Amino acid sequence: MIISHRHKFIFIKTKKTAGTSIEIALAKICGDADIITPISPEDEQIRKSLGYRGPQNHIINGAQLFYNHIPARDVRALVGSEVWDGYFKFCFERNPWDKVISWYFWENRTEPRPSISEFIRSGHAGLVGGSGGFDLYAINGEIAVDKVCLYENMDQEMVSIQQQLNLPGLPALPRAKSRFRSDRRHYREIFGAEDKIAVEKMFAREIEHFGYEF
Repeated sequence: MIISHRHKFIFIKTKKTAGTSIEIALAKICGDADIITPISPEDEQIRKSLGYRGPQNHIINGAQLFYNHIPARDVRALVGSEVWDGYFKFCFERNPWDKVISWYFWENRTEPRPSISEFIRSGHAGLVGGSGGFDLYAINGEIAVDKVCLYENMDQEMVSIQQQLNLPGLPALPRAKSRFRSDRRHYREIFGAEDKIAVEKMFAREIEHFGYEF
């Protein structure tokens, strides 16, 4: 999560939407007063090797009030209405079937892995929706950010954000957390009919709002 007082934006980080790569890129343009939350040690090394700012201003009076996947409602409470209403707030969302596959390989990085059907039935698949997705950028069930960008249009969305905020040139997004997916088939080749429907039910809100189709 990043709050840039310099450029007046708030980036809410959802799960499995290239959020870490976006955070690393955005850190390049942050100022001394901006809030940058920690990422994994490995990804912090990427950020450091690029010469970008690392975690800063996320701890207040000894307490880590701002953290990686902090929901919009908590950010609003911490920054107050003037900042929340005055800053441009954005996040990213992703096709839920593709998102679940990415999450499956992230959660099961080595063999033996459960089947995708077992993973879905376990309930773990839903963790990238709800508290890891829609409920991060919604408050009381209503989308609370100014723009939900689509992962599928990443390059165009980043250009749009840059223009919207009149940002200096953003670097290309580094490849963070992308090496664990060993099966690169399209998700339609991986999901069976029952699994497809199960994901559809889990992510009904995202599908309704953004028109995702299998």
